[in-house]
Amino acid sequence: MRAVSSLGVAAILALAAPALADSQPEIPAGDWRTINRDYAATRYSPLDEINKGNVAELREAWSYPFRSFNSAVPVVVDGTMFITAGFRVVALDADTGTEIWVHEEPRPEGEGGFGGGVSGRGVGYWPGDSATPARVLVMAGKKMIALDAASGALVEGFGEGGYIDVGVGYGGTPTIYKDVAIIGAATLESPQGDPGNPRAFNVRTGAKLWEFDTTPDAGKPFSETWGDGWKGRGGTNMWGFMATIDAEAGVAYLPIAGPAHNYYGGDRPGANVFGNSVVAVDLETGTYKWHFQTVHHDLWDIDMSHAGPLFPVTVDGKKEMVLANVGKSSNFFVLDAQDGHPVHPVEERPVPAGEVPGEYYHPTQPFPVKTPPLSRVRMDYQDIVTAQDTTPEHAAACRKMWDAAGGYINWGPFTPFNYRAEGSPVRSTIQLPGGIGGVNWGGPAADPETGIVYVNALDTSLVGWVEKVPEGSKPYSFDAAVAPEYDRASVDGKGPFFSFSAPVNGEYDEQGRPVGASIPCYKGPWARLTAVDANTGEIKWAVPLGLYEELPEGRQLQGNAGSAGPSVTAGGLVFIGATNDRRFRAFDAETGTQLWEAQLRGNANANPMTYRGRGGKQFVAINAGGTIVAYSLPN
Repeated sequence: MRAVSSLGVAAILALAAPALADSQPEIPAGDWRTINRDYAATRYSPLDEINKGNVAELREAWSYPFRSFNSAVPVVVDGTMFITAGFRVVALDADTGTEIWVHEEPRPEGEGGFGGGVSGRGVGYWPGDSATPARVLVMAGKKMIALDAASGALVEGFGEGGYIDVGVGYGGTPTIYKDVAIIGAATLESPQGDPGNPRAFNVRTGAKLWEFDTTPDAGKPFSETWGDGWKGRGGTNMWGFMATIDAEAGVAYLPIAGPAHNYYGGDRPGANVFGNSVVAVDLETGTYKWHFQTVHHDLWDIDMSHAGPLFPVTVDGKKEMVLANVGKSSNFFVLDAQDGHPVHPVEERPVPAGEVPGEYYHPTQPFPVKTPPLSRVRMDYQDIVTAQDTTPEHAAACRKMWDAAGGYINWGPFTPFNYRAEGSPVRSTIQLPGGIGGVNWGGPAADPETGIVYVNALDTSLVGWVEKVPEGSKPYSFDAAVAPEYDRASVDGKGPFFSFSAPVNGEYDEQGRPVGASIPCYKGPWARLTAVDANTGEIKWAVPLGLYEELPEGRQLQGNAGSAGPSVTAGGLVFIGATNDRRFRAFDAETGTQLWEAQLRGNANANPMTYRGRGGKQFVAINAGGTIVAYSLPN
């Protein structure tokens, strides 16, 4: 057994459960049956009609405007596409985009058509059996809804007339295998409140099967890692949009996010297990098997947006099933699926401590030894852009911002916010990655044939400090706009936060808001499509992802991407939207060379997918700015 920190993996390990009887059949090659295509969440399609030799010929085949903006990934089964749109669930002919059926939820009074509705992430699909027709399950706040997949009608035998109340709402998709539907909890960032526990329900009846406690009560294993902070604790939830399933072993891998507050944890001293962890449980009972904690006592809002894809690798001549987990910290962990131990070395290294009164600072954090961080994790004054990197106006505005902040403090990975006492001079911390982090909810895609993992990795920052919030202050808003010199964090989660970025033209309005596009102030590229060989832990290639067309010619390819991720195919292609330049791209999976690009009507802030239509043709589709767009080769 490999050596590993006792905080990284639980001391009590369980053998993998035996294969479930009457397992569901393999997913047909032409289907995309979950938002990550398969139960193992690989986002790998075995289709190869579209390949490196002909991808340049792809043309738009059809589009379907669904009059709603979300990041839903369509699910395709036997030529029928299922997608969510506002208050509707829609089934389309996947060859043409023609509506087959529409289920519409009633709009609450006073909403005027806005807010609420069904999950903006997509649906879960259950294939049924010889006695029970297939179903589509979708979340709508606290409701889970079961629809007949063929007609869109509510399933009468599920809960009460097709609905069950799950208690704490959830905005992702039900993860469905056999008769089990697993969901998370949308508890947001409240330190006290509803628990963020994942739960499971019976797909046939809606009956609750189990609930996993992410903040163990007194006397339970790992409760000591919270002090008294487990009491009434909110957050620490599974907000990721799908769990990963090992169908053969009957195991679910749950992504558990960090505790709240995001940037202060004095009320929860300790490592805070199961926060920021992949937790393996028995699919049918929720019984704990193992966990791996990627961050101890999170003070950086690193969270855990996905457990990662499950696939085989060969390490030192031995083949084993692994999970590739990489999140907002951009640290790339490869975990043995049976017991959670890293298959490549992971070290507990000392990290900086801050001076916030009453705070607990964990002395070490886990670092992969072989794979470097996939995003920028440190900077100093020398890393600020120059006029030659971007524009003279932008570079000047960046240096002015640095000076206004008193010179940013950064000690490398896991730099905590500094403390600013009342009346003290301005001095800001910069955290990298920060804000939305290095790899967010889009997550990685993995080719199970090669063991190569593909990731959209961002260079992001968050700047500010911790201070006591004056009595009566309003809660912060992430989109609040004030001048850079007023950046701050706070001990109770109030106060605005900002990135180290400035407008291309260097101009601000009277309220201190950027005029025109605002771009990072440290040297690029700021987003990369990266390929990592999980067999060895080595980075295979990395290329800038996305353009800033506001920059001069020759400087635009700096990486301009959001939180979505890629998908990979047997045709040797990696497809990705994600960028804020309204483009959809295909890259050579072996080299990272861009082979195809399509201009979109809006940004594609969703993961792409591919499928085979009823006519036998392969399509590639993406949700872009409220429209599903499908591409295919010419006839």
